[in-house]
Amino acid sequence: MTSNDRSDTAGLLRSSPEHAETNSLLSTRSSSSSDDLVVTIPPPQPTPSPIPPIAPVPRTPNRVRFALDEAPGDEEEQRVDDRSWTNQEDFLHSDDEEDEGEGRGGTRAPLLTGIEAPSVTVANDFEFEDLLENARPKSGMRMAFMNMANSIIGAGIIGQPYAFRQAGLGMGIFLLISLTITVDWTINLIVINSKLSGANSFQATVSACFGRPGLIAISVAQWAFAFGGMIAFCIIVGDTIPHVISALFPSLEDVPVLGLLTDRRACIIIFILGISYPLSLYRDIAKLAKASALALISMLVIILTVITQGFRVPAENKGGFSKSLLTINDGIFQAIGVISFAFVCHHNSLLIYGSLKKPTLDRFARVTHYSTGISMVACLLMAVAGFLTFGDKTAGNVLNNFPTDNIMVNIARFCFGLNMLTTLPLEAFVCREVMETYYFPGEPFNMSRHLIFSSALVVSAMALSLMTCDLGVVFELIGATSACALAYILPPLCYMKLASRSWRTYAAGATAAFGVAVMTISLFQSVYKIISGSGGPTTC
Repeated sequence: MTSNDRSDTAGLLRSSPEHAETNSLLSTRSSSSSDDLVVTIPPPQPTPSPIPPIAPVPRTPNRVRFALDEAPGDEEEQRVDDRSWTNQEDFLHSDDEEDEGEGRGGTRAPLLTGIEAPSVTVANDFEFEDLLENARPKSGMRMAFMNMANSIIGAGIIGQPYAFRQAGLGMGIFLLISLTITVDWTINLIVINSKLSGANSFQATVSACFGRPGLIAISVAQWAFAFGGMIAFCIIVGDTIPHVISALFPSLEDVPVLGLLTDRRACIIIFILGISYPLSLYRDIAKLAKASALALISMLVIILTVITQGFRVPAENKGGFSKSLLTINDGIFQAIGVISFAFVCHHNSLLIYGSLKKPTLDRFARVTHYSTGISMVACLLMAVAGFLTFGDKTAGNVLNNFPTDNIMVNIARFCFGLNMLTTLPLEAFVCREVMETYYFPGEPFNMSRHLIFSSALVVSAMALSLMTCDLGVVFELIGATSACALAYILPPLCYMKLASRSWRTYAAGATAAFGVAVMTISLFQSVYKIISGSGGPTTC
């Protein structure tokens, strides 16, 4: 329609208010909730040609309007807007300008909203909630920060003093700070990669970049990280709960049958099969959400215990310090694996991003900065306090270095062990969903398969934990393999595949090369230490 035609049409509408009223698609008599919404069907007009509907200015603020026609250049402008996001400079553009209105210029990518956790997405039938933009609960900046910090500060924090023993105090502090910065960057890379690829999960992004080999790599990495966590949790249960029971009931060891509760291996079998295994049979991971609150409380108790109770440790339990232990030791790569195990939360990053009320890159970056920063401070306090107390005697689980008669330490052990019992099913859920997605994609739920996978995962992790009690070696192996792949290798490689060449892609390449080097060297060192027994005796 030409501009003259539009002028004639507008004049006709102004000269006939009734005609303008009937051209609105919906009309309501009042803003009261008791009034019905009246749909007015416009009568046929005697005009020779149809007049396209023009949305008039409503006479009441509650009138319902629908803009049926888009501006002529909107579609082309959207295509240009999408293409512009392949330029990496756009990602540095402040997304928070949306708070001040939409009148500012500049292109931006469509936000990744409505993202579900890859492991909890279920194919359901049509639901009316899917039509509502805000049907799913959203979180503010503070809640997103708590979720990410809780994802980072997990079981791995207990091994940070051991990491400082492996690398030395000076090198350990340097590694903890530098790896925190690297992890912070790669967490944000996952969201950027998803925007560039149009995928809504970490798995889909890697698969879009590298096809089926990429899907295999990300599936193996996620499964190995979760299964390694299950083994570590079983070991922690055996390291904590028997000590607490023995301290509460000193004569229980001599009681028939009940004395098994003070035995490490029997305690693992009883509590894993009695508590963790039934919880792992749940199909809905949301039923285990309350475990996160317990996890955060137990971590705070453990940190305070190590800091405050180190002064009360008898002199015979404390270790010595050499020059290498205070500066740079020979276990640098093994320490990187232990630190990396504690900081990997990349599988949750897109879920936390999508949960924000206004998900933008700047907001998510602030959440990531605060979460990794607070987690680094917590790990640093834990590592320095534990290492300076026990020196070369620092164990993979620093709570094992404390005497069994310390009340506060036993409270920390109890909280930590109980936390592991409720957290292990979460890792079993991830392993099971990875296996279901890879081997049986798109197939409906099968109860027999669900029971077989759940039982095999829990029993095999429990059996492996009965063979070793060296938690430090488990942290090293998991950190050297799956944690390095998830944190340092796969996100940078995807970024190099999707982004145009710039200094950022070269930095991504250097990060990926660093991850490969750490994976190779630390894996060989850990395996050699296991075979040769050079790690020293470990008491269970």
